[in-house]
Amino acid sequence: MSLRSSSSRLLARAAPSKAAAAAAAPRAAAPSVAATARSINTSSSSSSSTWANVATKPSAQRLVSAVRTFSTSSSASADFESPFGVNSLSKYTEEEEMLREAVQRFAQDVVAPKVEAMDEAEKMDPEIIKGLFEQGLMGVETSADHGGAGCSFTAAIIVIEELAKVDPSVSVLCDVHNTLVNTVIRKYASKSLQDKYLPQLSEKTLGSFCLSEPASGSDAFAMKTSCKKSADGKSWTLNGSKMWITNSAEAEFFIVFAQSDPAKGYKGINAFAVEKSMGVEIAKKEKKLGIKASSTCTLNFDDITVPAENLIGEEGKGYKIAIEILNEGRVGIAAQMIGLAQGAVDKAVRYAADRKQFGKKITQFQGMQFQISQIMMEIEAARVLTYNAARLKEEGRSFTKEAAMAKLFASQVAQRASGSAIEWCGGVGFTRETGIEKYWRDSKIGAIYEGTSNIMLETIFKLVEREMDLK
Repeated sequence: MSLRSSSSRLLARAAPSKAAAAAAAPRAAAPSVAATARSINTSSSSSSSTWANVATKPSAQRLVSAVRTFSTSSSASADFESPFGVNSLSKYTEEEEMLREAVQRFAQDVVAPKVEAMDEAEKMDPEIIKGLFEQGLMGVETSADHGGAGCSFTAAIIVIEELAKVDPSVSVLCDVHNTLVNTVIRKYASKSLQDKYLPQLSEKTLGSFCLSEPASGSDAFAMKTSCKKSADGKSWTLNGSKMWITNSAEAEFFIVFAQSDPAKGYKGINAFAVEKSMGVEIAKKEKKLGIKASSTCTLNFDDITVPAENLIGEEGKGYKIAIEILNEGRVGIAAQMIGLAQGAVDKAVRYAADRKQFGKKITQFQGMQFQISQIMMEIEAARVLTYNAARLKEEGRSFTKEAAMAKLFASQVAQRASGSAIEWCGGVGFTRETGIEKYWRDSKIGAIYEGTSNIMLETIFKLVEREMDLK
């Protein structure tokens, strides 16, 4: 089956299948140990007698016996499928599996041949962007009514991870467009704005998310970009600059955060849907260490007039939009980092398995085997953190701490994995011939954007402090 036909089968669906619906629906609350024990008692007489005997044993033995009872019950595994839905974070719905396969083919067939040239030129190939739209990968969560695929948040994470295995630059372009831009419009914009912009964002128009400024990085709400409502209330005027803005060179649509009244602090911040044609100036393009094909520019807003109806959400609630949406963005960056790590390791291990030294393949040396095993374990741990955060988000549960943990750990693993991959390949790994060194350069940004590592640590501790009632 061709990439196009396989992808279109998935992405043309207006509604998810029963399997997808089950994965996206909130999971039933986990039963208590007593309830589980009762279930086992009714399904197996041997389990019932074992459980009864456990009650008379000392506590340590009782625990061991209980575990054995649970694990050896013949009906337990069968009963587990139905009431709990998706049972592991590595189990995907039919649509998610199809999507992963389609993106893998697109990445290998379309993106891979252009990675080196794009990195050297520090420019995204327009055909790559066009291909992402044609494959339906730029409206993953957007409904079919607005030209999107109508898939889950986890589906978007799958897309980001698979693209990053081949090129993290392409991955972050897709990530920002899906998890930030599209999501803000879907969740917070008026119906008229959704009807106007979501079809464009699904089919042809690249979006950009504009929050950071020269003087407000981690302290994002110290922004200076201003917005002033007209006397008749029909428009807003924007003035100021934004910095470090991803997708900015190619984007035609921008979500811009601006301050209406500094005296109100964060409560004076608003979010706007801004078209490039309204007068957005694309200024300095940054020359970066990594993800060089992904554009990062300064934007200037000089008396730009934006219609009042382009205000996103309620007036003065822009800060809430930014805080909430960055949690989703962090899961996206975590997915980019685990994809990057996996891509680097896969290349390096295959090289090491082919190259011989001292009469043996490099991978036959125990020292190498231990290193590879350690990194593979860390990548899998980062993946579990990331997909757990994604599933929590889909269930409508709090995932702020989990998103911060996933983003922080995945960025750390990406640096270790890509650095180790270079060493495993020796001298050739240090050259640009294999492309492995590019993964290492690309990995560093994971510790910086969508919240620095220190911000992630602070976020995690604050939530742990609250959970433990330490204040």
